[in-house]
Amino acid sequence: MRRKILFVVTEDWFFASHFLPMARAARELGLEVVVATRLRDHADVIRASGARVEDLQIQRGRLEPRSILRSVSALEDILERERADIIHCIAHLPILVGGLAARRLGIERRVFALTGHGLFGARQGWRGLLARQVLRGAIRGVLGSRRSRYIFENPSDARTLALSPTDPRVSIVGGAGVDPARFVPSPLPEGRTLRVALVARMLWSKGIDTAVEAVGLARRDGADVTLSLFGMPDPDNPRSIAVDQLQAWAAREGVEWQGFTSDVAAVWRSHHLACLPSRGGEGLPRTLLEAAACGRPILTTDVPGCRDFVRDGVEGHVVPPEDAASLAARLRHLADDRALVQQMGRHARERVVSGHTERHVMDAVKAVYADLLGVGTPASRAGTMPGDTDDVAAGVR
Repeated sequence: MRRKILFVVTEDWFFASHFLPMARAARELGLEVVVATRLRDHADVIRASGARVEDLQIQRGRLEPRSILRSVSALEDILERERADIIHCIAHLPILVGGLAARRLGIERRVFALTGHGLFGARQGWRGLLARQVLRGAIRGVLGSRRSRYIFENPSDARTLALSPTDPRVSIVGGAGVDPARFVPSPLPEGRTLRVALVARMLWSKGIDTAVEAVGLARRDGADVTLSLFGMPDPDNPRSIAVDQLQAWAAREGVEWQGFTSDVAAVWRSHHLACLPSRGGEGLPRTLLEAAACGRPILTTDVPGCRDFVRDGVEGHVVPPEDAASLAARLRHLADDRALVQQMGRHARERVVSGHTERHVMDAVKAVYADLLGVGTPASRAGTMPGDTDDVAAGVR
C-alpha cells in the first residue's frame, strides 16, 4: 500500500493559495495526499493537485474548549479511516487539534508547520511573554512526540519555541515559495508618481493604518506618491479591519482601496513598490515573495519574517514597526530616485530565485517526509506538475 500524508489546515483557500507545493512534494515522494480542512470554494483546486479532501470544521479566531474538542473528535474519525503515516498540521489551531488527535491515536510522525506566531508573536508585555511560554510548552510538550518535526518560515519563530534553527528536527523554508515563471519582472510604470501597493488581508496586524499615515505624511512634504490597498477584511480574524474604516481611508487623497484581486502579478506591473508595515506575527509573507519575484522593492518593518527576507538598503528598506514617520522618509527618498527603485527591484528578484521558490520549498519538505519515513529522496524534477493552478485567493494573504 502507498504511504499516506494527511494535511490539517483551517481553510481550503489557505491551503490552495499557499501549500499546494507541499502537496506536490509529497506526491513526488510517492505519497498519497489527503487534506482535512473547512471546505468552502477551493476544494476543486486542491483536488486538481492530485489530493483528496475531507471536510473538517475548525473555527478560526476562537479557542473555545468545546469547539476544539469537537474538531479533535472529527479529525480522529478521519485519521482512523485514512490510516495516515504522517500528519502535517499547518498553523497554531490545526497544530493543537492535530496534535491532540495524533496523540490519542498514537500517530508518532507529526509535522508542525508554523506560518508565523500571529497574536502570540505580535503581542508585547507580560501577556505576550506568557502566551509564548504556553505555546512553547504545548507544541514541544503534550502535542509533540519523539518523532515530531518542525517547519518554520524564519529562524526567529524557531527560537520562540526554544528550538535552534540548526536542530535536526527543525527546517527553515522560504515561506510558501513562489513560482518565478509566473511572477516575472516587468518594466516600471511610467510617470512621475511613485505608485505603492499593499497586498494583504485587511488586518490591523498588517500595519495598514501605518501605511496610510506614512503616505499622508510623504504627500504633505511634497512627495508624489500614492497607495493602493488590495485585499479584503477577514471576518474570522479578531484583527480584521471594518469596511467603514477602509472606505474612510480610501476617501483620503492619494489612497485607494481596490478590494479583492485575482491577478497579483498585474498589481506589480502597474506599481513601483510593495509595502507591508507589519506589526509582527508573520512567518514569511507570500505577498513579499510575489512582489520581489516581479522585481519590485519592498518597504517593510523590523519584525520576524519580513526582516529575514528584506535586507535594509538591498531589496528595499526595513523600518521600526508603527513608525509612520520613518516609512514616510523612505517613501520621499524613493519617489525622487527611480534608478534606486529599479536597482532594489533587481536585487529582490535575485533574492527570490536564490532560495525562495516553490522548488526550494518542495525539496525542503520532501527531505522532512523522507527522514520521517526512512526513505531516500528522489532527484528533484524541474517544472510544474499536472493540475497546477493560477494564484487562487490572491489578495487575501
